[in-house]
Amino acid sequence: MSNKKRFYLIKFLGMTILLLLIFVLSIGLGSADISMQDIIKSMGNSRDAYLYKIIFSIRMPRIIAAIILGGALAVSGFLLQIFFGNPIAGPYVLGISSGAKLYVALTMVICLKYGRVMSSAGMVINAFAGSLMTMGVVLLLSQRVRNMSMLVVCGVMIGYICSAVTEFIIAFADDSNIVNLHNWSLGSFSGISWENVYIASIFIFAAFFISFFLSKPIGAYQLGENYARNMGVNISALRITLIMLSSIMAATVTAFAGPVSFVGIAVPHIMRSIMKTAKPIVMIPACFLGGAIITLACDGIARTAFAPMELSISAVTAIGLAPVVIYLLVKRKEAKNGAN
Repeated sequence: MSNKKRFYLIKFLGMTILLLLIFVLSIGLGSADISMQDIIKSMGNSRDAYLYKIIFSIRMPRIIAAIILGGALAVSGFLLQIFFGNPIAGPYVLGISSGAKLYVALTMVICLKYGRVMSSAGMVINAFAGSLMTMGVVLLLSQRVRNMSMLVVCGVMIGYICSAVTEFIIAFADDSNIVNLHNWSLGSFSGISWENVYIASIFIFAAFFISFFLSKPIGAYQLGENYARNMGVNISALRITLIMLSSIMAATVTAFAGPVSFVGIAVPHIMRSIMKTAKPIVMIPACFLGGAIITLACDGIARTAFAPMELSISAVTAIGLAPVVIYLLVKRKEAKNGAN
């Protein structure tokens, strides 16, 4: 085994161990603290029904959802950064998450008005439609606005517009549904069921494995369109695939947890610093692991910092990750200036 492969293996092993530690802590910590002995006891035949319900019906689906959805959000951000060639591109910044949120909120309010409940798959499909709608607007703007910084600003404005319209929709929802819709619109893993986890897993793992198997053409695309074309890559098909994969992952996250800020931007930068590479074959699984670790840790803080009151996940990720993004971008700019 080469030194480089050994380096990657050690990093992946370290992140996996860290994820497992946070996983165990997340099971035990909450408004009702559960000891390791109680966790083990709840798995036996003489289990306590109350503890079993807390662990396996409430906390476990939430924890697994945070892992899967956080990983998907980070991979989505990585793909968007490659697509736009912009270090601050991400589903939240470009308004993709807000577009998905708007479409889901609108559909949920209509369904609730007529006494219907939208299925988990229906939520993902509606969120995907909303994310594609927003992505379409961003792509149309990209034809007119060649400056990537201006394009990102346009994406932020689109996100604000979608969020404002969503607030209007929520304001006109029935009183009994306003609280749940409002909490979801701010970003939260609260109330996620095993059915949600199952449906989310299908969409996300399908998108993840397709992304991973496309690592070679994505890597060629990173080196420039002309190079990728010379390597036999179908640029148009790859660009469409990148849009579809990033949109379905961001949409699935938004459908079940609402918009989660900064994970899609920050994690790819953090993983590049840790792994010392930008190769998609390494970065895609690294981003998934890194996104899972950071999202699960932030969700743990969101539900325990002021328990029994719960913070929105976006509030925690913004406080924790925004300074990281600023630092990494400043460091990157200084490194470029030093090279020049």
